[in-house]
Amino acid sequence: MGNDYRQRRRLREEIRHHGHMKHRRRRALFLLFLLVFGYFFIYKPYKIIKVRGSELEASAKKVKKAFSQNDIDLVEKELNDFSKTYKKLEREVRPLYLIAFVPYAADVINSVEAGHYTVEGAKEAVKAISPYADLIGFRKGQASFSEKSAEERLQTAVLTLDKIVDRIDPISQNFEQAEKRIKKINPNRYPKKIVGIVVRQRVENIKNQVLGVSTFFVDAKPLLQKLPDILGKDERKTYLVLFQNDKERRATGGFLTSYAVFTVDKGTIKKESSDDIYQLDNSISPHPKAPREILAYHKGVYNFYIRDSNLSPDFVESIKLFNTLYEKSSRKVKYDGIITLDSKVLADMLTIFGDTEAGGVVFSSKQDDRCDCPQVIYQLFDIVDRPVNYVKEDRKGILGRLLEALLLKVLGFSPSKYWGPFFANTYENLQTKHILLYFTDKNIQQSVEKLNLGGRIQDFDGDYLHVNNVNFAGAKSNLFVTETLESKTIVDTTGKIAREVIVNYRNPYPHSDCNLERGGLCLNAQLRNWIRVYVPKGAKLVEFKGSETDVNVYDDLGKTVYEGFLRVNPLGKAQVAVKYTLPETVSSKDYQLLIQNQPSADTQTLKVTVKGRKAYDDKFAKDFTLKQRL
Repeated sequence: MGNDYRQRRRLREEIRHHGHMKHRRRRALFLLFLLVFGYFFIYKPYKIIKVRGSELEASAKKVKKAFSQNDIDLVEKELNDFSKTYKKLEREVRPLYLIAFVPYAADVINSVEAGHYTVEGAKEAVKAISPYADLIGFRKGQASFSEKSAEERLQTAVLTLDKIVDRIDPISQNFEQAEKRIKKINPNRYPKKIVGIVVRQRVENIKNQVLGVSTFFVDAKPLLQKLPDILGKDERKTYLVLFQNDKERRATGGFLTSYAVFTVDKGTIKKESSDDIYQLDNSISPHPKAPREILAYHKGVYNFYIRDSNLSPDFVESIKLFNTLYEKSSRKVKYDGIITLDSKVLADMLTIFGDTEAGGVVFSSKQDDRCDCPQVIYQLFDIVDRPVNYVKEDRKGILGRLLEALLLKVLGFSPSKYWGPFFANTYENLQTKHILLYFTDKNIQQSVEKLNLGGRIQDFDGDYLHVNNVNFAGAKSNLFVTETLESKTIVDTTGKIAREVIVNYRNPYPHSDCNLERGGLCLNAQLRNWIRVYVPKGAKLVEFKGSETDVNVYDDLGKTVYEGFLRVNPLGKAQVAVKYTLPETVSSKDYQLLIQNQPSADTQTLKVTVKGRKAYDDKFAKDFTLKQRL
């Protein structure tokens, strides 16, 4: 009996020991599998991507440098070298396709494939441009095009644009494929940091960069395809050019100072007319009564004039107001588009093309101590605004002459030396809203708006902010006043979002001599500032400090608006502080914030904090977007 018991016990122990050993072997095999799997599918791909990433970054810098040198042959060479390095990366991450069902592996695959299509799209673009590179100043050592006259250059460029545009489809198809793949990546599945290294934000940044490039080409396609038509390939086009004096801030950038009419016919550009905006206003009779905003805030103005028509922060809405008056003018022309420019555009062109003579006056981009601004700005003010004891002929028409002289330089100078910097600078000024575009062709206009080149107040599914400042009868004080815009997002324990917006104004310069009898040039005087704060529709105002008038609250452009008025004296400062709560439609889980800058307002600084943490603190030159889980 005892022996049987001991035998059964020994048998049980042997079975248990055997089970333990089997479990240990399975666990050991599983650990070995994890080590092998981790090495081949995680560690090795990570090391490969890290090494190839450094190589690709160095190669990308060479491509960028080649672009800056305006040498298409060098660009093509460096881009091909970049492509070869990228193909090595593609080959080395192939093992990840075996575990594509794992989300992180799928993200790597999608990002690599998106990069592949982006590279192919860039190569297609270079192929399209290469045969005509000398036409846009992108090939060195080509003399045939530069030997032609200015008129022949543009005609040749317009007539060959069709051949480049024919290649748009394969280019955009590649970028569409890149966009499709990059959208699949979800940065929120990654931790914010791993061992002190920022991860989630880096993934978000890479995704946004690739998505930005691909989306740009997809959205730009209609505009690019219409370029030959815009430049009058088949029929003459007429464009109204409006100069916005950004030193006298208005809703869409600046006071409408002067205008010019240009026609483009098969590449031949001609200035039909240019004049003082006051002459355009004089061609209208009678003028209607001024709208509420002008009667309330504009000093001594009771009628509605073209020069004051850009009242809406939305450029298209301001054009509608402009047209209600322009249609009554005896000088009106049927236009195909409107282009607005400001003083920065003039200064930039003078920097690129050098000093330029117009109307017997030499204009320069060099700094002028009399205003601590480019000489062209002071010179124009001196011609246009300084009172004299004689009649100045065509005083504001001088701007049209200067634009025409600069345009001739654009066409007449060496493409390889000047056109690259000019086009790059023009695109930058479009992005920063120093140039605004409007076209009567609906397809072109839709593309312009998708590219955010049309000065629209955007619809946005999330938190939103736009602060719009208008100088009503405050001299040219925006030349001297700087602004700091602070945006604070506060979230309580229940998830309710409160917002605080603070705008600080400072004028560190003394008052100008504004005595008209002495012939003073009144540039810096008291700023009379009409301010509107655009926030999500349904936001509830808690407090508005700093307005000298009662605060108006209303809806406009799909937003709720808080409106006030303040003054800023020379050597003085002022502050507006607005507190409000957001509607429940704005979620704290996937919080998104869009802050749109005002066109031409290049003296602003933006500071953004969310739950006390700094998200941005820099110059406010472009629209700012933030996506963050609160």
